[in-house]
Amino acid sequence: MNATTAIKAYATVGIESGVISADPHKLIAMLYQGALLAIANAKNGMMRKDAAAKGAAISKAISIIEDGLNASLDKKVGGELAQNLSSLYEYMSRRLLAANVNNDMQALDEVANLLNDLKSAWEGIKQQPSTPAPRVVMPAPSKPAALVYGRA
Repeated sequence: MNATTAIKAYATVGIESGVISADPHKLIAMLYQGALLAIANAKNGMMRKDAAAKGAAISKAISIIEDGLNASLDKKVGGELAQNLSSLYEYMSRRLLAANVNNDMQALDEVANLLNDLKSAWEGIKQQPSTPAPRVVMPAPSKPAALVYGRA
């Protein structure tokens, strides 16, 4: 096993472990982060003129947005907000497709900015635990004993 394969295997295990142990709020944050990473990879592929890498990264970003973020919306419970988010996700997917066809770096930046804004808002609404963590109160330190060096 070469080093690259080992690193990829380690990263996969790390991501899978994070998903297994994550709460629903954290999972959505991970989807935002994954889409942003895919867009960064697409920009990198575009700059290197690597059409295959660019296309694969854009496809991954679209998949995360459509099959992850948009699919996780509960449009019955979420009402107008969920409908608006769904429309925004569809817009992002169209912009990513256009970016792929036209090598449009600005479209990638636009979608990345939208995702960053949504990610920041999502992280801002993280629910606090229902029971506060216990507070540990340490006693005040007593006056230190005098240290004596040399002879007794």
